[in-house]
Amino acid sequence: MSNALTPQNPVPVTLVPEKFANPLRQIQGVMAQPAVRRAGPMALMVGLIGAAGLAWSALSTPPQKTLFSGLPDSDKAAVTTALSAANIPSHIDDSAGTLTVNEEDFSKARLLLAGQGLPKAAPGGYAILDELPMGVSRAVEGERLRQARETELARSIQEIDAVAEARVHLAMPEASVFVRDNAAPSASVVVKLQGGRSLSDAQVQSIVNLVASSVPGLKPDAVTIVDQMGGLLTKSGDGPDSANDKRIEFQRRVEDKYRQQLIQLLTPLVGAGNFTAEVQADVNLDETSATRESYDKEGRLRAETGNWTGNMATNAPPSGIPGALSNTPPPASQLSTPQPATGNPGTPAAQPAAGGPAPDPAKQTDAFQRAYDLNKEVSVTRAAPGNIKRLSVAVLLRDPEKTKRTAMEIQQINDLVKSAVGFDQSRNDNVTVISRKFADASADAAAAPKWYDNALVPMLARNLTALVIALLVLLLGVRPIAKALMKKREDATTAKDAAADANKADGAALTDASGEGTDGEKADGEHIAVQAPVSLDQIETSQSYEERIDAVRGFTRDNPARAALAVRDMLVADAKP
Repeated sequence: MSNALTPQNPVPVTLVPEKFANPLRQIQGVMAQPAVRRAGPMALMVGLIGAAGLAWSALSTPPQKTLFSGLPDSDKAAVTTALSAANIPSHIDDSAGTLTVNEEDFSKARLLLAGQGLPKAAPGGYAILDELPMGVSRAVEGERLRQARETELARSIQEIDAVAEARVHLAMPEASVFVRDNAAPSASVVVKLQGGRSLSDAQVQSIVNLVASSVPGLKPDAVTIVDQMGGLLTKSGDGPDSANDKRIEFQRRVEDKYRQQLIQLLTPLVGAGNFTAEVQADVNLDETSATRESYDKEGRLRAETGNWTGNMATNAPPSGIPGALSNTPPPASQLSTPQPATGNPGTPAAQPAAGGPAPDPAKQTDAFQRAYDLNKEVSVTRAAPGNIKRLSVAVLLRDPEKTKRTAMEIQQINDLVKSAVGFDQSRNDNVTVISRKFADASADAAAAPKWYDNALVPMLARNLTALVIALLVLLLGVRPIAKALMKKREDATTAKDAAADANKADGAALTDASGEGTDGEKADGEHIAVQAPVSLDQIETSQSYEERIDAVRGFTRDNPARAALAVRDMLVADAKP
């Protein structure tokens, strides 16, 4: 054996980092330590498993929705007990004081709690009046009464199917003994509608009448209704917009009436779904008034004033004592030739009218003023709106699968439609009936709700996404790290086995040297594998820290004396100044 080991390339001594060294180098130094490097894969695996758990909890938990807020502790206990009995998970946020449930369980929880009358301790409506202490002022009592009335009205409005929540605000001024100082009450209603729902005009008017009827002196015009988006639902009864809405609504009702008549007529004939009908009615919505006066050509004599003169030559003037000849017969009549009537010079004598009465032969001239009444008729006509000026009807029939409808059949259906809608040629009404093939059912299926619109799809997507992330973390992160750890453990076990074999080989070599065996064989004939010795060159050419440690261990095992001398020289060298 050689005397001493003189290393040609001494191992450099690493200086201890200073207190204010580079933090990155300190971290690299810490990570380069063998204990940290051995524990690093395990820490990374634990971190990946924790990240997968967090991802699973974040994605698998459905979104929460507030069920109640501001409940007392007694109500919270009762509500959570009822929800737990129904297998509905719930969560209480102590900071906000809210009780939340899963979004898909919200409706089910509301129905369950409503059926059990929960929450009970929350005052509402006229129950607020029961909590009034004794000795409160009239103003406080009035405010509580108004609050109770608002709550009851809001509950009544929430009974409507399309309304999810409602709030009512009443403005009720104090009564005054002076009439001029009295102000009319008013009200405002805020409604939160269900998703995808809306209120019709009839429903809005019903809410207006409900509020107006519940408050004394409140007129329907003083009630305002607003939805959750800020849209004004009430409309003023005056103005052009209201008149136009009424006209459009009237026209829609007329068209719906005719459409229903066509549906009832054609459904038994061609079957439901085998036709479609549309009606366009041009309705006269103008209200007109007319006054007419008419007179008859032939008049009626109302008054006559005037005089006339006759031929007095043959008539003796009256004479004698009046009444003396009253009982004597009249004298014999004498015929005389009538003289023509003389009038103004140049005026011809009046000629008798043909077919008329003969002129009086004793009349010479006349002067009369006559007044006639003509026949007079006064007619007032008022046309009410709603008359149909023109009607257009279009009917589309579905052709049978293998045949087509004949022209005679289409004409018969056309005549039926004309009779159903009251066809009038003078109004230029138009009725069109045709028969064609309808679109395929695939178009209807495309228009139908998609499968991904179902409420269960988001929940399944969240769970599947969380499961896929967890599997990817296990397969791509945990599994390679576990394999690396197992491989290092196997390598360490193999190294230990190799070291044990080397020790056995050294013992066998010593046995051979003492004459107990020859040619590397024991007495029983077992063959022992001898490990190659480690040289200084192998120590210097080692790449990693672990390989160098293994090489030093092997060199120390093979050359214990030289290793001891090398350690002694290093200690002596460090002791020198």
